[in-house]
Amino acid sequence: MIVQHGGVPRTTLVSVFVTSAALAAFAAGCATAEPEPNAAAPAADPAAPQRLRAEVKEVLPHDPEAFTQGLEIADGTLYEGTGLNGKSSLRATDPATGAVRQRTELPADLFGEGITVVGPTIWQLTWQNGVAIKRDRASLAEQRRVEYPGEGWGLCLDQAANRLVMSDGSDRLTFRDPETFEPTGEVRVTSNGAPVEEINELECAQGAVFANIWKTDKVVRIDPGSGRVTAEVDLSGLLTQEEGAKADVLNGIAAIPGTDEFLVTGKYWPKMFRVSFVP
Repeated sequence: MIVQHGGVPRTTLVSVFVTSAALAAFAAGCATAEPEPNAAAPAADPAAPQRLRAEVKEVLPHDPEAFTQGLEIADGTLYEGTGLNGKSSLRATDPATGAVRQRTELPADLFGEGITVVGPTIWQLTWQNGVAIKRDRASLAEQRRVEYPGEGWGLCLDQAANRLVMSDGSDRLTFRDPETFEPTGEVRVTSNGAPVEEINELECAQGAVFANIWKTDKVVRIDPGSGRVTAEVDLSGLLTQEEGAKADVLNGIAAIPGTDEFLVTGKYWPKMFRVSFVP
């Protein structure tokens, strides 16, 4: 099984309780020491990410041959970018049935990565080829290419700030002009003060950036202003053991416009899930 960007650790929230020390009695005259006051419980860390889980609302079909790299919904169409040399594509599909409405293949030497819709166009990244492809949204036809240094992983459009947000597998998110693709800034992503690396597929929604973390069943919610992870979502257990044995890693998150729900899937997954992120 090929592993390209995604895995399955589990996290468990543990509550810690602090108790008072035992009383000590001392001899001579049977005098008893005064009990120590109860130790105060440690205050919750306001910087700690909120722990969330996925509440499944609906199970939808997904092409089990799709090596999913990017996922986004616009005007009732689900756009999906897939990867691997010689197999990379961009598809416009029906989100309810998975039926492919349009499809275009990348040249065999390009490894497709994240995608995002920008008005009448779509930007599509490549992994190690160093080019972003700008496409006509109606036809999926290539319009032009723009070079960038390093790797391309995930991409989304922050509409409120009118900027693209791009990941490259590190702890960095790069902001880019949505027309020219020129870099305009960056932020480093941290959780509890530590860097968060292998940030993969992105979705800009709810004033935040939601990101798959490669080789995990985890999505994080990032404040794009500070780079701080404000929530972690456990997405483990969506596939059965049998389905998981034939599939690859979790990767693909698309906000459903007008709701607080998302579509999530993975590489070679036979299913897609409509979910809400809840405590």
